[in-house]
Formats: sequence, structure tokens, C-alpha cells
Amino acid sequence: MTIFEELKARGLVFQTTDEEALKKSLDDGQVSFYTGYDPTADSLHLGHLVPILVMRHLQLAGHKPYALVGGATGLIGDPSFKDDERSLQTKETVENWVQSIRNQLERFIDFKHGDNKAQMVNNYDWMGKITFIDFLRDVGKYFTVNYMMSKESVKKRIETGISYTEFAYQIMQGYDFYVLNQEHAVTLQVGGSDQWGNMTAGTELIRRKANKTAHVITVPLITDATGKKFGKSEGNAVWLDADKTSPYEMYQFWLNVMDADAIRFLKIFTFLSLDEIEDIRVKFEAAPHERFAQKILAKEVVTFVHGQTAYQEAVKITEQLFAGHIKSLSAKELKQGLSNVPNYAVKSNDNHNIVELLVTAGIVNSKRQAREDLQNGAIYINGERIQDLTYNLSQQDKIDNELTVIRRGKKKYFVLTY
Repeated sequence: MTIFEELKARGLVFQTTDEEALKKSLDDGQVSFYTGYDPTADSLHLGHLVPILVMRHLQLAGHKPYALVGGATGLIGDPSFKDDERSLQTKETVENWVQSIRNQLERFIDFKHGDNKAQMVNNYDWMGKITFIDFLRDVGKYFTVNYMMSKESVKKRIETGISYTEFAYQIMQGYDFYVLNQEHAVTLQVGGSDQWGNMTAGTELIRRKANKTAHVITVPLITDATGKKFGKSEGNAVWLDADKTSPYEMYQFWLNVMDADAIRFLKIFTFLSLDEIEDIRVKFEAAPHERFAQKILAKEVVTFVHGQTAYQEAVKITEQLFAGHIKSLSAKELKQGLSNVPNYAVKSNDNHNIVELLVTAGIVNSKRQAREDLQNGAIYINGERIQDLTYNLSQQDKIDNELTVIRRGKKKYFVLTY
């Protein structure tokens, strides 16, 4: 199976330019290709992981990746399928985000070994040097307004309004492709399906200005149950930065994907062979309640993104929380596992009597309810049932001197911090 056939079989190819010519190019020898990442935040997210995986697949097949961080285009903002114009960021902010993204990409793509080791480029290096007049004369003249307005990403915004800044974005991205083609013989660009218009602007510029052929592969956008793509603007991003989405949270995300998506996601998000995935499918469909496919999916993705140690920690947190073994976890681990539960910062003058504290922390509405819950055995401190109405929280109830976990009933957790 050729690399292009494998990418298609995994569901990683959404759309291409001339498919037969592209396949021949990939079969005939090493192809230099690139993927662009605009610094619109200080971390990449799940939506970026798909093109990253395609880059890795292509690199493993012997092709040479160029990772472009958009120090220039990040200052402008891509209008593609956005309802409103992006907020412009300061140059200093974008530069900091560029460095963060560079550091993340180096975890996934090999920048050190072999004749096809990856290379990082920043489009500010060439965009920052070209004058406005030269840009209009040497680049702008190859694009008609009719051509630019025909792009779906632009047409959607014409009725509500689009600034010239964002309107010109596709020319900037096209120029990136042209520069990389001239300086590094890059002939292929990989990106999300919402980038088709911007990406083909590059193949058009290369054809008209350099009389060469270049290709595009778009990858599918991952959507949630409502059909919205995973991205920070939609408010449900799964970030690749462990400080923004912990390994435990990412593990839970994959562990809880729908049965109907599990095998498809194994093909897209892991490097397991298609034969291995088929074996998993057979076992999974025989006993879907065991979530065998989801467990493997969670293991593979969390290990790829955060490493083996982080994966093992995520499993430990999951198992110990499920068993109610709070004291077997550190404060750091508990902060991951209970990051979304209600939190109360205990004040120095708070009464530490359990009845008083349940009310003060907002865990129950009244002292009467607190007493009833305690007497009925519904209150647990760090996994241990407390029924004594006179119990006072002490130093021994503080895990790593940082927090105390209170559980009310079977699943309602609360965290007290100090």
C-alpha cells in the first residue's frame, strides 16, 4: 500500500488537487511539503493534531516536512468560515505564541535525524521584508478580484462584511507556498479542509508566476456531536498544552468517544497498523460495553501527545477516583482529576467543624441538611465516610498540605483548598 493509499484508507484525505499526479509524485521520490500553523493562541489544539499526524505519516514514508509558523499571517487573521473578524494581536503577543507553537511541533515531528528531517520556517522572515508596492506588483497582479471572491471562505463573509486585511489573507498564504517552492522546492501543502481556498491560491500563484505544478491535500475537520469543529473559538477545545488540557482530561476525552466513532478515530489519530485496528474492531464489536477500542485510542493519543509517564498517571487517576481511593493520589494528580468540580478556598477564620464547613463551602444549603447527610453516611472526606457531627477538619485532612476532597453521595465531589 502506498503512502497516499494509506492516508486515504485512514480517512486522512478529504480533498486533493490532481490526485493521480500527486500519487505519482509521492511514489517517484522524496517530496518536500509543508503545513502552516498560525499563532492565534499559545497552544495548538486537537484540530491541529490531524495535519500533524499526516506530516508524521509522510515523514515516516521518507518525505521532507516544513513546519511553517505564521508570524506574519498571525498578525492578520484568517477569515475562513469565521462569522466575525478576528481580534488583531500585538506583534509581541504573536511572537510569544510563535515560540510556543514551535516548541510543541518539535515534540511530534523529527527535526534532528535523517536527510528528511523537518525544518521550521516563519513567514515573517519574508513577509517582513517585502514592501507593499512590491507585494502588489509581484504577487497581487496574479490574482483577480473575481478569483478571490469566488472562494467559499470569502463569499460567506461578503454579505456581513470583510475587511481588506482579511480579504488579502489568501494572497499571503499563496505567497508562502510560492516562497517555499522557490527556496526549498516544496511542492505539496497539507492543511484543514477549511483552508482549500487559501491553499489553492498558492498552487495558482506557483503555476502562473513560476510555471510549475504544486499540489494540495486537505484533511477532514474533526467535529463534535453538534457538528462544530473542535477549536478554541467554539469554547470546547482540547489543547495540546498539558497546562490547558491535562493528560487526564485528554485521556477522559478519548475514553468517552461514542462507539460509532471509536474505530474511525483509531485510524485517524493513531499509528497502529490498519491490520491491528481491524483486530481491535472485531474484539470491540463483540463486547462494546468494555470500551476496548476507546481505551486503546486514549492510550495511543495521550502517549503520542504527552508521553508514556503522563498516560500512566492518567490511568492511575482514573482508576483511583473510580474506586474512591482519594488518599492514594497526590494533590497534583487530584487537581487533574477534579479540575472541573466546585472549589472553595478555606479562609483562616472559617469554622472547621464539618457541619459548619459544609454550609460555608456551599456543599449543602443548611446545617439541617448537613446533619442529615452526615447521619445518613453521605459525606466522605478524602474517601473516608464521616458521620460524627462534631468532626473538625485538621492538618491530617490536607493532602500535601494543599487540598481536601469532600464527596457528597456517590459522585458529587467538592475540593477545599488552603
